[in-house]
Order: sequence, then C-alpha cells, then structure tokens
Amino acid sequence: MKEDQKMHKVLHSVHLWGIAVGLVISGDYFGWNFGWSKASFWEFGFAVVIVATFYVLFALCFTELAASIPQSGGPSAYAKRALGDLFGLITGYLVLVEFLLAPPAIASALGGYIHFLFPIIPAFGAGIIMFCLLLLINLTGIKQTARFELLVTLVAVFGLLLYLAFLTPHVSFEKIPNLPKVDSIVWSSVFLSIPFAIWFFLAVEGVALAAEEVRNPSRDIPIGYTAGIFTLLCLAGLIFVFTAAVVDTKEISELDYPLSYVLQKLYGKDQVWPFVFTFIGLFGLVASLFGIILGNSRLIYAMAKEGYLPTYLSNLSKGSHVPQNAVLSGGVLGIFCMCFLDTAELITISALGACGMYLLSLVSYFVLRKKEPSMARPYKAPFYPVLPGLALVLGIVACGSVSVSEPYLALGVVVFGFLLGVGYLWKQKRN
Repeated sequence: MKEDQKMHKVLHSVHLWGIAVGLVISGDYFGWNFGWSKASFWEFGFAVVIVATFYVLFALCFTELAASIPQSGGPSAYAKRALGDLFGLITGYLVLVEFLLAPPAIASALGGYIHFLFPIIPAFGAGIIMFCLLLLINLTGIKQTARFELLVTLVAVFGLLLYLAFLTPHVSFEKIPNLPKVDSIVWSSVFLSIPFAIWFFLAVEGVALAAEEVRNPSRDIPIGYTAGIFTLLCLAGLIFVFTAAVVDTKEISELDYPLSYVLQKLYGKDQVWPFVFTFIGLFGLVASLFGIILGNSRLIYAMAKEGYLPTYLSNLSKGSHVPQNAVLSGGVLGIFCMCFLDTAELITISALGACGMYLLSLVSYFVLRKKEPSMARPYKAPFYPVLPGLALVLGIVACGSVSVSEPYLALGVVVFGFLLGVGYLWKQKRN
C-alpha cells in the first residue's frame, strides 16, 4: 500500500451515534427472543440486567481507549500497544469472529422478514441478495456510507417506537409473572440465556473501527458512543417488557421475526399495520448488516496494514479510498458461513468472539493505565480501578456463559485462534 493513501476524515458525533445504534439495532428486532427458549421471563430479565450493566461499564473504559488511540484496528490496536503483537493478533481475530459471524445471522433474519412480507420469495435467497447489495453500497465511500447508515438507523428507531405505540393499548402487566423468590430462580437458565441478552448490544464497540475516519476523535467518539449506548439501553428495556406484556414469551422464543408475529397476533392477518411495521423493520436489519460490514472491512484493513493478514487487503480504492478488498473478502466469508450455520449458532459464535475481545480490551485498559500513565487521554473513565474491575468480572461471567451454551463451537474458536497464534510466532521466528 502506498504511504500517501489515507482514509477520509469526515465523520462527526452524529454519524458515530448512527453507526453505534445502527450496528446493534437489529438486536431489538430479532435474536434476543431466543433467550426465552432457555429461561423464564424473570430469569432472562436478570440476564439482560447483568449484560446491560456490563456494557455500560465497558463502554466507559472502551471510550477512553478509543479516544486515546483512534485507529481503525480498534481493540486489536489497543491490545498490540498494551500487550504486544501476539495479543494484537488474537484480539483482532476475536473481533473478526464477532464481525464476520454477525452479518450472516442478520442477513438470515432479513431474509425471514422479507419472506414474511412476500411469502413467494425464499428467505435464504432474499438474505443473500440483500447481503450482496449492501456490500456494493459499502464500496461507494465512507461519507456516503455514513449518511446511508444514519438514515436507515433513524428509520429503524422510528420503527421500534411505532411497535411500542401499537403495543401500548394491549399492554397488560398482569401477564408478566410475579417476581420469584431467590431460591426458586434457576440460575443455570439465567446463565444460559446471557448469550441472547448480549445480542441486544453486540457490536456497539464497532464505532472504534471507524476511528481513523473521525474528524475530531477526542470529542466525537465519547459523545457518539455514549449517546448510542444510552439509546440502546432505553430501546432494549422497553421492547423486552412491552413484548412480554402482550404475548406468551415461549410463543416467540424461536422466531426470526418476533415483533412482526406479535403485531399480527394482536391485529390479525388482514390488518395492514403488521406489514407496515415489517417493512419499516427491514431498515433495522439493514442498518445493522450495513454497519457491521463497514466495521469488519475496517478491521480487516487495519490488521492487513499491521501485517497480521495479507497486505492486499489493505489496498484502498482510488477516489473513494475504501478498502475494497477487505469489504469483498469479509462479505464472501460471511455468505459462506450463512450457508452452513443457523441463526442461533451464528449469534452464539459471534457473542463468543465479542466476549473474548471484551476481556482482552479490559486487560489492555489496565495495562495501559499502569504502563503509560502520561498517555494523552481526552476522556477518562471514572472510579478507576473499581469500575473497570467490575466490568472485567461481569465480562468473565458473560464469556463463560457463551462457552457453556455451545461448548463445541467455543472449542473450535479457541483451537483456531491457538493455531493462528502458533503460526504467527513461527512466522516471526523465521523472519
């Protein structure tokens, strides 16, 4: 890659809010509901509270890292600076697991929503076509990409508010069971439902992967990221409670289009509102799929630039300065995974990569605080070291829950990561 090749710095805090919320908002439309197949309302509710607390604490620490080290590698760049090249590679690998497995999961649900609207269209084919279309839009340039992401995110948020408005006349909190006694809670169910609670927030940290394209990182990243987290917390809580107040939770626990199903159940198949909402809901899935494609391409680009991946993946296109090879390579891998794994498996593996990355990012945070106390920190997380310490404990719980829920998939991710590390060390030794 030529030395004078630079990404365009055009993003502001509002764009970062759009990316943060857009990356995650599909988690309100589908995926989280699988948690009710593992646990009761309150058991899954405890899991959501645990995960939400973790994400708030983690966001404060992660914002400090992102504002201090505004590089496209995000977590990989932080781990490299704190722990060395090998941990930079491993952290980057874990983020790739998260950001390469989440898109096919979202594309699968997107196909399901389209099939709900137009039963004649096969869900799988619709998902593949939408995946390819969004890949092409990602090649147009970061400014156009960010504007499109902001637009579809605003529409997706409106869709969720519309869903809540439709539910309001039918809400009956009597349908929600009474809070159980502590000794009657099945804590193993709480533990097993955590991976699906994570889906409410998964990939919000992808904001950091666009850091090199932010005009004023020290100001815009903290504002955009924290505003995004706050928005997601509000939406997740309302969707969770309102849905349980109108329908039997087990009835929607294995659907790829739970919100559309709820509206159709309330208003009937002949009413137009479920279909209007589903059409708007497509924007939520598009926002997340589009944003995560943006994130994984910037990560692949950054890792290639650092020498972790083949250098051709760091090439930028002329004019738009987009890492086109990274965009297309990530898309091909995502479509391949979509062909062989179901939605729940894709969600679990993606969550596993995320949890591993969270732990290494928090370790990097502690190391950098001690190793580089004088490093410029435009934003500093409060209550150090108690706050990041609690985040680390909750992160370990989350990582353990994902590993236990799918032990064989978790083992596969660990083994592949180990082989990648061994290969990197062998390469370094030869050089």
